[in-house]
Amino acid sequence: MVLDPVQTRVLGSLIEKEITTPENYPLSLNTLVNACNQKSSRDPVMELSEDEVRRALRTLEDDELVSTLHDARVPKFEHRIRTVLNLRRDETAVLCLLMLRGPQTAGELRGRSERLHTFDDIAGVQTTLERLAGREAASESAPGATGPLTVLLPRLPGSREARYAHLLSGAPEVSIPSTPPVTARTSADAERIALLEQKIETLSSALEALQARVEDLETSGNAG
Repeated sequence: MVLDPVQTRVLGSLIEKEITTPENYPLSLNTLVNACNQKSSRDPVMELSEDEVRRALRTLEDDELVSTLHDARVPKFEHRIRTVLNLRRDETAVLCLLMLRGPQTAGELRGRSERLHTFDDIAGVQTTLERLAGREAASESAPGATGPLTVLLPRLPGSREARYAHLLSGAPEVSIPSTPPVTARTSADAERIALLEQKIETLSSALEALQARVEDLETSGNAG
């Protein structure tokens, strides 16, 4: 399983919205495109078209990572990653954040995971990451195994903590900057940033809920 950037964004967005806005899940194509192209909680920010998202959905469906529901007024989509990869709730949350925001430290993951899963401390995040990294590869004795799903990256010059990345898109490319980065943020800065990000995510979820209601109303009006 090697996902390209668009497939990764689509799958990560489905996972996030199932947990944070279950009342609007599964997602229509229009709502999913909006989720993929969010300006908040995404790194990098993308501008995907409906055709790009639709193509990614077809590939993910072929790999049984996504299924389509046809019993609604419009087709809606849901992920199946927990079933396919046999993931726990904490593992799903960590993979989702890594898919949507790229490599992160355990501290960043804990600060950003509040709406997906509550970790008691950073050690809990590290335990989850290590469990994902230590998953058994497929073999004759374990034919259904998937192998490691996360990896610890080399620490960047000037950084106090190493970052983790997911392996659903293959081994990540690591580039070391020629000059040291700006001094790492203090813990107080990190907490303020995490709080602001949570507020932005809450506002984004409220806007998505409103957009979904408008979409349903428009669909009902067209059907009438």
